[in-house]
Amino acid sequence: MKKLFYILCFSLTVSFTACNKEHLGHRYVDLGLPSGTKWATCNVGSNLPEEYGDYFAWGETMTKETYNLDTYNLCDGSFNSQTKYCKLDNKIVLELIDDAANVNWGGNWRIPTKEELDELHTQCIWKWECINGINGYTITGPNDNSIFMPAAGFCIGSDSLAIGTDGGYWSSSLESNEYDNAHSLYFNLKDVYSNYTGLRFFGQSIRPVLSK
Repeated sequence: MKKLFYILCFSLTVSFTACNKEHLGHRYVDLGLPSGTKWATCNVGSNLPEEYGDYFAWGETMTKETYNLDTYNLCDGSFNSQTKYCKLDNKIVLELIDDAANVNWGGNWRIPTKEELDELHTQCIWKWECINGINGYTITGPNDNSIFMPAAGFCIGSDSLAIGTDGGYWSSSLESNEYDNAHSLYFNLKDVYSNYTGLRFFGQSIRPVLSK
């Protein structure tokens, strides 16, 4: 009986350690995805999986009070005056200098690509749950490890909208041939969309991944 107890304890310890590895003080989970992508357990700006964290416009690395074209750092007040990730440079993927996950967390942390959000959507089981009073999705990977993404809503202007009912998470990928929008993961109680696009100046959540 004692031997069995030690075996069980060892097994639980190994499982817990595998699900709670850290990089520069931020925890991540291996969901057993085909790409091998490791997902953070928390949003940028949060310390717990169920905390909403901070909101960022696409390509900006700091939070702010108002999210609109007038305050967007990568244009001069209109989409016709974009200064980066536009027709001037034809860049469609965020550089690390403009990646809020990398700038705020450092190391190998970064915002996921559209393809990585697609994989999270299609390769995992999504279950709407309420964790410590916060609505969101528990996302379980092929190896039965899981993460929780809260329905943190989004910001337009100075308003926080749809908190507790919707979630919007940026990718690092601009919509091809459409410089006004960037790809993001969007969900609510009924649906999950990994091919959603949002205007770049919207304030949305960021769930980092680790570079391979």
